[in-house]
Amino acid sequence: MKHSIYLRNFVATALIVLMSFTILGSLATVWSYRRSLSDSRSAMSSTLRETARFVTTRHLYSGLELVDLDLSIWLAFISGVSGFDLLVTDEDGVISACSDRELSYMGMNVPESALSSAFSDPGSVSISSLGQIFPEIRRVAGMPLTVTVDGETFISGFLFISSDMASFRGAWRQFSGVFVLIALNVMALTFVISFVATKKQAEPINEMSMAARHFARGDFSARVKDTGRYDEIGQLAQAFNAMAVSLESAETLRRDFIANLSHELKTPMTVIDGFAEGIIDGTIPPEEAARYLSVISSETKRLSRLVGSMLDISKLQSADAATVLKNSFDISEVVRLALLSMEGKIESKGLDVEAELPEEAVMTRGDKDSITQVVYNLIDNATKFSPQGGTIRLELWKQGERAYVSVENSGDPISEDEMPHIFERFHKADKSRSADREGVGLGLYIVKTILDNHNEDIFVTSDDGKTKFVFTLTVI
Repeated sequence: MKHSIYLRNFVATALIVLMSFTILGSLATVWSYRRSLSDSRSAMSSTLRETARFVTTRHLYSGLELVDLDLSIWLAFISGVSGFDLLVTDEDGVISACSDRELSYMGMNVPESALSSAFSDPGSVSISSLGQIFPEIRRVAGMPLTVTVDGETFISGFLFISSDMASFRGAWRQFSGVFVLIALNVMALTFVISFVATKKQAEPINEMSMAARHFARGDFSARVKDTGRYDEIGQLAQAFNAMAVSLESAETLRRDFIANLSHELKTPMTVIDGFAEGIIDGTIPPEEAARYLSVISSETKRLSRLVGSMLDISKLQSADAATVLKNSFDISEVVRLALLSMEGKIESKGLDVEAELPEEAVMTRGDKDSITQVVYNLIDNATKFSPQGGTIRLELWKQGERAYVSVENSGDPISEDEMPHIFERFHKADKSRSADREGVGLGLYIVKTILDNHNEDIFVTSDDGKTKFVFTLTVI
């Protein structure tokens, strides 16, 4: 399990999500801190300037003195609304009013450095305790309180505004906490979805692994469950099942092939062995020996044909289609020569031959010797299954980019049950493997293999006492 693709994919996804949220969280934390700091500065600056305008206006037009208790009350009100602490000093830096309800800062002195900073850079925020006036470090900004009399500007005092760092950080941490909580929930949901999705993706692969183990033991019945997926995994599962069907079919054909080959070899070998022993031990009289030796010779030739056919099939199956299709030949000449080579068998059965072949050459693509074997096997098959005095008909014609060769014979039709199997190895339509002493049941299989190597087709029809084979070739 620890080395499974499922776990590795899940861990990779989890690490990507974790790294993404870590980077995003770090960036969001820095951004939110700076944004909160900027907002706080803007709020402090705005409150400072508005309060300074209020104090100077009341001082100038209402006669409000900086030491009046009313000023401290107003400062406490503004502090309650804004959340900032306010201090008012005279021109020497002595605190004369404050927002503290207990007036605990009254009479304290603001350092000269703070007064100079407020005068030279009004509203600038710094980190300070204003000379130990505050028990902790704060964010502080200040500006002079100026009045203009008869066109001349005087400094009547200073206004300072401060914010507790703890309260600022608390507000920022509250925002960050909400973000972190949301991020953790999203991350947990992502992990769950990734866990389920990765497991679903791994299930067909695990099934394929189990099926492959069955294949290794020779059991080709295992299949991957079709979940209706149309993605790459679904296509892989469908391809795997198609491969399983093909392997199962190939295994069935292999077993049938071995069984049929064993039967084909067993029959003549049994005959040869029995007759040879009969001649040796005297069971067969000397005067009958010649007849039984001819039977042994016939069966030996049959075995030789069988081995030759098997070698032909091996060569055909290893043939390269691209190389085969580089050659060209006259199919009309091939049909004529094949017909002439079968003349002896045709005349021995008294068959009538009808041939409709064009006089001009019909050049087609493929291997001449292989196609000659196709035509020979079809004519030989037609001769074999035609009744005495029957008819064989050969036709050759062109249609578009294809040439069509037809071999037809009269006689009993092929049954519907036999039709799907006529191109299989060792298949004989008469179901009697010893009845046809000449054939080995590989003729039509060789025909189909050769045409498959040429990427061509063959069709069969059998009815009304006529059986017709038609195959195609590509015209040059």
